[in-house]
Amino acid sequence: MKFIILAALVAVVASQAYPKPQYPKPTYPEPSYPKPAYPEPSYPKPAYPEPAYPKPAYPSPAYAKTPEYAPMPYNFAWAVKDDPSYNDYAHQETADDKGYVTGSYRVLLPDGRTQVVNYKADDYTGYVADVKYEGEAKEYKPAYKPAYPSPAYPSPAYPSPAYPSPAYPAPKYPTKY
Repeated sequence: MKFIILAALVAVVASQAYPKPQYPKPTYPEPSYPKPAYPEPSYPKPAYPEPAYPKPAYPSPAYAKTPEYAPMPYNFAWAVKDDPSYNDYAHQETADDKGYVTGSYRVLLPDGRTQVVNYKADDYTGYVADVKYEGEAKEYKPAYKPAYPSPAYPSPAYPSPAYPSPAYPAPKYPTKY
């Protein structure tokens, strides 16, 4: 505690011992610029009067409320099954006159499974989907065939480089840890 009081006392005395420097405010002469050798330009007043725009004569637009139509019932379905291109997908959807929509779609995935999504949507619950997968996943191997059977250029005529063995011994690693 004594040390803190002593340090505070030293700080107060040290701050009063050195007065702040007082420098006089510098005075600068007013700048003077030489007069140009050419006459000052004078521009004539415009010959036309300033435009006076009247207020618009039409009222601001008032848009009528957009009519809200009752939902229209519909039903559609489509499917694609093309074995050579591995395309297999479908979509079916039904809506009633109250805005309740149900449907499903399925897609053949690259791993061989089929993803089936059953969904429903309305104004109260929003979009609710149930996603299921049918089948078992297999390793995906694309059917890749090279464009050329072998390189079109010949192998080099020069021999492979021969590097000397290093001067230090090869590292020996333990076989068990």
